[in-house]
Amino acid sequence: MISSQPLKFETPDQGEETARADLYGLLASLFYAPPSQALLDTLAMAPATGDAVLQHGWRGLVEACRELRAEAVSDEYEALFVGVGKSEILLYGSYYLSGFLMEKPLIALRDDLARLGLQKADTVIESEDHIATLCEVMRYLIASDDVLQANLVMQKNFFAAHLQPWVRELCTAVENHPQARFYAAVAHLAQIFFDIEMQAFDM
Repeated sequence: MISSQPLKFETPDQGEETARADLYGLLASLFYAPPSQALLDTLAMAPATGDAVLQHGWRGLVEACRELRAEAVSDEYEALFVGVGKSEILLYGSYYLSGFLMEKPLIALRDDLARLGLQKADTVIESEDHIATLCEVMRYLIASDDVLQANLVMQKNFFAAHLQPWVRELCTAVENHPQARFYAAVAHLAQIFFDIEMQAFDM
């Protein structure tokens, strides 16, 4: 991913923007690698009440964290996103936008990241169009102290160019996969959150 910072789990009164950034950060972490038992335990203890649409998705993730152990989630991650040969589900935007990996959408993304002054860490083997990296960039655009980058226009433009055209397809593929249990809950929450983001950017 673009950067590595500790995840924080904020209470609702700490601000909508902080909550948005934290949720992007959490999705980045969960899509990048299977969670540790410590993270599952932390999420399992989170409040899971309320009737709002996003809270419904959050409740599903919390319940999955309470029911599953890290080893089972890791096995699921491997089966869905790694596998032997071709993955069951690819997590790269270029695949959904062009049908192939490492294609023109990735070049356009790299150009936009360069304009933002961002580059992939040397230790990261995944290409920049991985869903985890894109979520991390959104987290940065919300949470950064650089007002020239962390503003609504930059967030809207980046989301519209590099996430909106394909994230629904990815989330649907994960949620409907017969081997998905924990990641079905992750994808359901992600889909709800991304839909809310789309609606907010269109206002």
